[in-house]
Amino acid sequence: MIKEWILKPQPAEEQIKNLQNQLHIHEILCALLIQRKIDNIDTARTFFRPDLDNLHDPFLMKGMDKAVERLTQAIFNEEKILIYGDYDVDGTTSVALAYNFLKTLSPNIFTYIPDRYTEGYGVSRKGVQWAIDHHINLFITLDCGIRAVENIQIAKDNGIDVIVCDHHLPGEVLPPAVSILDPKQTDCTYPYDELSGCGIGYKLLEAFSIQNGIEDNKLMELLDLVAVSIASDIVPITGENRLLAWFGMKKLNRSPLPGFAALIDKAGMRTPLSISDVVFGIGPRINAAGRIGHAKTALDLLTQEIKEDAYVFAEKLNLENQERRNYDESITATALDMIQSDGQVGKNTTVLYKKDWHKGVIGIVASRCIEHHYKPTIIMTESNGKITGSARSVNGFDIYSALEKCSNYLTQFGGHKYAAGLTMEPDQLDNFKNAFEETVSSLIDEKQKTPIIDIDLEIDLEDIDFKMFGILKQMGPFGPQNMQPVFCSRNVFLKKEARILKEKHLKLFISQAGTTNNFDVIGFGLGHLHDKLDAPFDIVYTIEENHYMGQTTLQLILKDIRV
Repeated sequence: MIKEWILKPQPAEEQIKNLQNQLHIHEILCALLIQRKIDNIDTARTFFRPDLDNLHDPFLMKGMDKAVERLTQAIFNEEKILIYGDYDVDGTTSVALAYNFLKTLSPNIFTYIPDRYTEGYGVSRKGVQWAIDHHINLFITLDCGIRAVENIQIAKDNGIDVIVCDHHLPGEVLPPAVSILDPKQTDCTYPYDELSGCGIGYKLLEAFSIQNGIEDNKLMELLDLVAVSIASDIVPITGENRLLAWFGMKKLNRSPLPGFAALIDKAGMRTPLSISDVVFGIGPRINAAGRIGHAKTALDLLTQEIKEDAYVFAEKLNLENQERRNYDESITATALDMIQSDGQVGKNTTVLYKKDWHKGVIGIVASRCIEHHYKPTIIMTESNGKITGSARSVNGFDIYSALEKCSNYLTQFGGHKYAAGLTMEPDQLDNFKNAFEETVSSLIDEKQKTPIIDIDLEIDLEDIDFKMFGILKQMGPFGPQNMQPVFCSRNVFLKKEARILKEKHLKLFISQAGTTNNFDVIGFGLGHLHDKLDAPFDIVYTIEENHYMGQTTLQLILKDIRV
């Protein structure tokens, strides 16, 4: 698949020199910082020296006073409190955060995570009924609830007070809760509105601690949960998220919660872990619980107090993750065959349905299909007599808006710009497929049909050394809106014959005219380019450390090649 290389706007030379005079670091690093709006010594000091004192006052969030007042009342009166969260990583870490913190203050803390298959996303009717049956007094939602108007009304009608902690966009009508904590409310003036669901829970507990004189370290001991939620929910790693992720990753690498420690051991992961390790190593294992079985396994893991006790849950998650991968690989292979046989290659959309596909992995399969056929994609299966699907989009295209225009064929849909879920009656499938293709074709821009690689800077291999990389590492943790810097180098050449590893990965050893620097390069999934490297070529890559047999070297992680 041909990808478009786009070089980001480059800072002015005068800007770079000005910052270099203040920081005394390589001009490449100065250019990277300016691209991230760090253009003087004061903003650089804040960026490179994170301090939790720079977190915003939690009481600036609309509804926080009422939420803290009601939670304090419930704790001191030993009322029954239910912590309710979604079945994904953000939801389970949120529930674990609140439970681990509050269980030391009250014996009456209960948890509930809905079943993906029988209850679906968000505050379910079954979950509210559980609260009613167990005489819950205070119901706290985490990572959900902002649109659960009807079910929260049922809770209220049965004498249950609800505090909503959510980070999703509110609807036109808000639920009848005692307090709603969601900085995306239009009349909430909180300075940062990109917190994860677990991050909103953290702010509630932070405010509760301030109000009740609880020491900071009690909550800081749970920061690894917040970091894992930030990484896995793909929220911007800027502002408060970067602060929480920085300290949370530090906690995860130095003294992780027993559950994380057990999971890291069972997964065979090497420390120190990066945000990327969390996204591709820890996150999928926690998510696998809700995809293959029930997310309670993940919650049980994250609430253990002894590492040895957590191993049984870590092992179960490992097995469920392997099962998830097997489903993923099998269904993806079938889906790619169907794209060819169903004549969908030339269309602007990919819409596939098979009644026995596993519902827990269809979103992953949609993303996999986009890697091969870059277009808005919906993968669907049968569930409870209806067709249910997961939609994924391409860069810049709003798939939620496209679904909205086809909503007369759907019984239910929800999500955001790049990912959504939908349900329809079986007899509407063909009508929907036609309408979706027609809608996307009318909306999609030609530029959105080609995958893009954003390049921060063009540099020479001569510029890369451990000193430069040492400062580069300090710019992390990397993630959305603070991505790991991507570089381009021109006219590099092979020093040794290219190799293919495991039949699909490209292994190179390269140099560049005018330098003595040589680098190992690994291109995951790029083995098909092996025979095209006779002439000098251009590369796009990131830089990472490689630890092997006691030695540490710098290696380049290849993103694309142009001969």
